[in-house]
Amino acid sequence: MAQLSDDCFAGVDRLTPIDEALAMLVTRLQPVTRPETVPLARACGRILATDLVATIDVPPHDNAAVDGYAVYFDDLDPQNPTRLPLSGRAAAGHPLQQPQNHGEAVRIFTGAPMPTGQYGTGPDTVLMQEDCAADDRRVTIPPGIKRGANRRARGEDVRAGTTILKTGQILRPQDIGIAASVGCPDLSVFAPLGVACFSTGDEIYEPGGTPPPGGIYDANRHSLKALLNKMGCAVTDLGILPDDLGAVTRALAAAARGHDAIITSGGMSAGDEDHVATAVKDLGNLHFWRLAIKPGRPVALGQVAKTPFIGLPGNPAAMIVTFLYIARPALLRLAGAVTQPLRALRLPAAFEHTKKPGRREFIRVALSPGRDGTLQAHKFPREGAGILTSLVASEGLVELPESLTQVTPGMMVDYHSFAELWA
Repeated sequence: MAQLSDDCFAGVDRLTPIDEALAMLVTRLQPVTRPETVPLARACGRILATDLVATIDVPPHDNAAVDGYAVYFDDLDPQNPTRLPLSGRAAAGHPLQQPQNHGEAVRIFTGAPMPTGQYGTGPDTVLMQEDCAADDRRVTIPPGIKRGANRRARGEDVRAGTTILKTGQILRPQDIGIAASVGCPDLSVFAPLGVACFSTGDEIYEPGGTPPPGGIYDANRHSLKALLNKMGCAVTDLGILPDDLGAVTRALAAAARGHDAIITSGGMSAGDEDHVATAVKDLGNLHFWRLAIKPGRPVALGQVAKTPFIGLPGNPAAMIVTFLYIARPALLRLAGAVTQPLRALRLPAAFEHTKKPGRREFIRVALSPGRDGTLQAHKFPREGAGILTSLVASEGLVELPESLTQVTPGMMVDYHSFAELWA
């Protein structure tokens, strides 16, 4: 397991704009996992560790795009029907064995290689079978076809020597398909990022039992594990740690020796029973980032020894928002991914909202069509950082920039779907 240098998160001691925070993550974090080779069947969702360069053309030969008849365009009468003798048959996997002469037509099927010519260049045009009249010996071709119609050129999809997949991209089903199309049976990908997560607190209990008075179920850790699993991380659940400095310190020290990152939520204040911050400082470094965002201003970033540590807010809605916009990009960077800025959809707001200048806000919204059929963003009626139902009932987040102070119905706003945010 590779480790980072000391103080990779140092130097942030003020209310930080989120764009500045994200830029610092990119410059200060580097991949910490090693490449490994996996078969295509296990590569989807993984992060590519080496550029994939095509060694062949795709398709590897000129071929027919339709079922029909291969002909030389110059043999056709541009004004009247043309009758040509049939001299053979070509199908996918079964090319014509002999050259095709001028003045002949060949029955051809989709995907079949275009026949060669007697003196080099072969037929260049394919007529759809529905447009022609044929018997066993001849075909009648109507006028009006264009030269090169219904003919796919060698390499029109991929040219040999082209980089078709780039290091750092998260592999999608279509990426797996294009790797297979150039004959690649496996891919070099980064090993999954090993992440340890935990909860702290004597009041926290696992779902399934009945907590005593004052006890609550541990929702945050289960949300956090689900988010990490969805990213493809190798997650170690350290469970619920007691409000005991020694126990927390021992658990963090052990986690740092066997993981690429450690992440938790809550327990980061200066209270007598909040031991996580003290333990992290004792074992490494801790830097509090006060982000200029709502919900979720306090985010702790640091290192346990040389293993990155991320402490997210304890309120569940704030925890998930800061995970999506801060922790996820940081973890993807550590995992070897090249992250791209999020692209928002512009939608009309169907709500009023007032906000403070100088901070970015993320409004939980659901979508529904307006009178003209255009999708509109509707704000969840309760905005508290602890209202987890606000995320359950929402489809995404509207992002309001620092300079904006007022949203009115019909105003165009930036919308991020959850499907994109945790894809």
